[in-house]
Amino acid sequence: MADVPMYETVAWAKKSAADKFEKITIKRNLPGDDDVTFDLKYCGICHTDVHIANNDMGNTHYPCVPGHELAGIVSAVGKNVTKYKVGDKVGVGCISDSCMDCACCKDGDEHFCANGFTMTYDYDIKHGHMATDSGYSYGGYSASQTVNQRYLIKIPDDYPLEKAGPIFCAAITMYSPLAHWKVKEGGKKVGIIGIGGLGQFGVRLAKAMGNEVYAISTSPNKEAAAKQAGADNFVVSTDADSMKSAENSMDLILNTVSASHQLAHYLPLLKKDGTLVQLGLVLTDHQVQQFPLMMKRVSIAGSLIGGMPETQECMDFCAKNNIVPDTKVVKADELESVYEALSQKNDSIIRYVLDISASQ
Repeated sequence: MADVPMYETVAWAKKSAADKFEKITIKRNLPGDDDVTFDLKYCGICHTDVHIANNDMGNTHYPCVPGHELAGIVSAVGKNVTKYKVGDKVGVGCISDSCMDCACCKDGDEHFCANGFTMTYDYDIKHGHMATDSGYSYGGYSASQTVNQRYLIKIPDDYPLEKAGPIFCAAITMYSPLAHWKVKEGGKKVGIIGIGGLGQFGVRLAKAMGNEVYAISTSPNKEAAAKQAGADNFVVSTDADSMKSAENSMDLILNTVSASHQLAHYLPLLKKDGTLVQLGLVLTDHQVQQFPLMMKRVSIAGSLIGGMPETQECMDFCAKNNIVPDTKVVKADELESVYEALSQKNDSIIRYVLDISASQ
């Protein structure tokens, strides 16, 4: 998409890790034949935004416009676009481009693209289906976005627009392993480790699918919130008696913990042929002895968000089952305080959402 025509829009960016957010002007490509442009109304604020905006991994592009939980209203469509029309409620999650040609993309698993998918912000643009004035992607802390129609999610008319963004990140992260490990049909016993922004979605989704749900937390004071979200049982992972009482009981465990810990601590909770799925990113090594795996034929696996068809399926499931996240809507001048709160604590059930219209 070299030399493509572009339009200007406003965004909220950090120009360095030490700088505060400020309003800037950016350029995105005008919609081509297969593209959709939409006016952003809301964008969820994820803990990942904090890490990237603050250059915690050492590879951030500046100015950095974060945001991968976008929700808005279609304002223009290309001539080949058939699924969306002006006025539709749509969203974009973590994926805004991929090669479209590898086996994973053809299977609808764009998040496993063999040539690397393009994250919605701060990623080099390499597949040619989008363009900006910087050569890397800008996220949802902005007034407008353009993407290929493939990477859009249709938000049902009756679903609150300000609540939709977290579906495309937190909810799909939990939905995808529930679907892959075949507990979507219900009748299983599912454990959710960590009752924060990810975990509360896991509890609600697993329960709505018809499973018996175990909420597992280091904090006894999370029990009320877990039960309110739909958990049938509550296990305190730091209490030996509580853990003992839940041994050999779960078919599937989804582990959302991103702090340093040992996953082997949770293996005794699995039944024969059970699976522990790692979702929270831990950068320190886990130590696992193989004998407990052999004795019950249990497995350790990993999972990452979901492809576009599965994300749409997740959105529709949440709408059908009234799975709506607890959110707090904020304006751009509150971003600094929100980032400070997320830096201090990452297990809050409340999801922050940036109100784009009110920030302009």
